[in-house]
Amino acid sequence: MLEELKREAYEANLLLPKNGLINLTFGNASAIDRAKGIFAIKPSGVDYAVLRAEDMVLVDLEGKKVEGKLNPSSDTPTHRRLFLGFPSIGGVVHTHSSHATAFAQAGRAVPIFGTTHADYFYGEIPVTRKMTPEQIASAYEWETGTVILERFKGIDPLDCPAVLVNRHGPFTWGPTVAKAVEVAIAAECCAAVALMSLQLEPTLLPIEPELLNKHFKRKHGPGAYYGQPDRKPEA
Repeated sequence: MLEELKREAYEANLLLPKNGLINLTFGNASAIDRAKGIFAIKPSGVDYAVLRAEDMVLVDLEGKKVEGKLNPSSDTPTHRRLFLGFPSIGGVVHTHSSHATAFAQAGRAVPIFGTTHADYFYGEIPVTRKMTPEQIASAYEWETGTVILERFKGIDPLDCPAVLVNRHGPFTWGPTVAKAVEVAIAAECCAAVALMSLQLEPTLLPIEPELLNKHFKRKHGPGAYYGQPDRKPEA
């Protein structure tokens, strides 16, 4: 069932350790078939070195496991919450990549200082508020999605396809799971460069609005002109 969807999710998960975004088994990627209301996600705690496409677990938007011998990722409710809250997305990625996680643990957004960041994000990478003790004690993973959606009120999730969950780490998304992986790589790069920039110049101000608009809108939206027709843009 949905073998192509499982393959997409599997390949996306393998890209996470390949790009240095994963330590041990931390992190996961999921891909959704919107027509069927089913998404494929990595099984919980399975080492990437032995992961197979057939290991991907299928889950519906009610949270019911549809297919799979293994348990889905413990973060499955967060992915489900994001798929429900952001109808325009087709894939979700969660990592504990070092620099982005450092900002998340500090409770700080990743500031936007330059064009590298502006190529992917129309502003800072936001950070959520801390979860309440009640949220942590109840449906923790679902409530993780709740604080993300709360933070994104008034923000187009495709203008800023990443968030830092306070004390936890980054989640990214995109129209496809492959794009969500690309955004996860970009988010980690931007966090690393922002940290180095602050070390060099602690009082550095955010990028000028004119430069932000130019770089973001040349790659995104109806006026985009970066790249070639019918080809996936490269960073």
